[in-house]
Amino acid sequence: MRNPKDLLSRGMSRRESLMLSGMALGGFAVRRNLGGPSGSVADSCEGDCYPTTLDTQKYTYYDGLTTMDYRQLPAAPGAPPNTIPPLEPNEMRITFMGSCIPPVRRSQAMMSVFVEVGWEDGKPLDQAIFDCGSGCVANYGAAGIGFGRMDKIFLNHLHGDHMSDLTHIYCFGPSLDRLSPLYVWGPGPSGVPSPVPPYRRYNDGTKAFCEHLREALRWHSESFSFQNTSYRDYEYPTRKSWGLPVDPIPVSDDAPDDGYAMVPIQLDWRQVGGVAYHNRKTGLKISHYPVIHCRRGSLGYKVEWEGLSMIYSSDTKPEYNTIIQAQNGGKGVDVLIHEMVVPPEIWAIESSHLTQPASGEVWEKTLARLTQVQDSSHTPQGAFGYLLSQIHPRPRLTVATHFPVSDDTIACALKSVNKHCPDIGTDLAQLAQYPLVWSFDLMVIRVFAGDPKPEILRRRADVLEFGFSPVAQIPDSELNTPKYHDADGNGDPYAQIDQSAAIASGDDTYCPDGY
Repeated sequence: MRNPKDLLSRGMSRRESLMLSGMALGGFAVRRNLGGPSGSVADSCEGDCYPTTLDTQKYTYYDGLTTMDYRQLPAAPGAPPNTIPPLEPNEMRITFMGSCIPPVRRSQAMMSVFVEVGWEDGKPLDQAIFDCGSGCVANYGAAGIGFGRMDKIFLNHLHGDHMSDLTHIYCFGPSLDRLSPLYVWGPGPSGVPSPVPPYRRYNDGTKAFCEHLREALRWHSESFSFQNTSYRDYEYPTRKSWGLPVDPIPVSDDAPDDGYAMVPIQLDWRQVGGVAYHNRKTGLKISHYPVIHCRRGSLGYKVEWEGLSMIYSSDTKPEYNTIIQAQNGGKGVDVLIHEMVVPPEIWAIESSHLTQPASGEVWEKTLARLTQVQDSSHTPQGAFGYLLSQIHPRPRLTVATHFPVSDDTIACALKSVNKHCPDIGTDLAQLAQYPLVWSFDLMVIRVFAGDPKPEILRRRADVLEFGFSPVAQIPDSELNTPKYHDADGNGDPYAQIDQSAAIASGDDTYCPDGY
């Protein structure tokens, strides 16, 4: 078998790329195979990056970013609210609506990355969501991103911290402004046999996930179906028009144009560079490749539009496919978004609300447990630096994500990355000057097409903390009749309830207008 370093240095045929993919899926670790100064990095690893007290932690870099106004305020009394800050016609905008690893953190929602491209007729040309972990929907709502713009969800894998807010997006979309199907991309079945009799191979792919989720949410969808849930003239996407690998067929018995239709687009996770979505009308192309995370089937995604490119690895151990995708045939990519995890010792300290390592059986078991998680699933900060050092040319901007940010965790991570990438310094105060940054909720990355390409801008969304999510503002003439309706075709809110014990409005009870 050829040395992976040789393949990386000279470029590869498709056959060689698939071979390398097989090696990565087989669990080859970067440290073991890519060579380098044997022992030198390990000998210099530092264990003195202990955190400050929890009540003093902050992320000063994010606080200092230039803001963008997402507050959705009306221009004048009675006027409609402003739209989101418009994109430039040549812009790819990347917004982190969630940025953290479990357990849940008040300051950071779980992973979700929102990508928008272009601008035409007062709205982006196209958009896509990558992962939708717990808590992220609050950030979408605060930024004025309605459910109508959250109809294409690309899941990297089916862990709860990457898909749990899918429930919220699905359930409440048709009640607000998504009166069209929900499209969900994700991996096919893992094929991993259970180690206990009868040694089943579970149907754990995205299609089965959507089938069961749709039925689990049946009570909700029926109970809200006294409202209009579809447009009269919905333009159905087809396998050809969206460049899909499969036909877009809803699970269950929902009409294919209904807001409660859930449409799985199941991907072959073994493919390197398989196309998940390619909309010829908007030019947005999204491809996928396998990564190594916990169980077979996890995916990384590459986004391409108008000569711009972004990679989102989501959760993965260090592996070769991301290096190859980021090298992009020698052209490089504009933005690489790759996960990073703090060292198990730091994770254990922080999770135990300590500032120093402890001792004793409970501490050792906690440390061992978190080390297992790292070994099965994640990229340590030193390995992140090594992986980045192997990408030629480097991404114009690299974003570490899925990371619990604070000044102390990032200062520690900079030391580890610097061991492999000396051009990236260790001074947290100079982070704005480095081609590497750590994501935080509502961080905005603005990338522009051109020759030469303009500077990538890093911004912070200024949002309304108490703002409401957008609702549908569509004339009834453009909507289909609700499922539960009266004789005149109007939605019937009483169709599914027993009113025998209801308290009616009136002069002696309460006002029917809600006041």
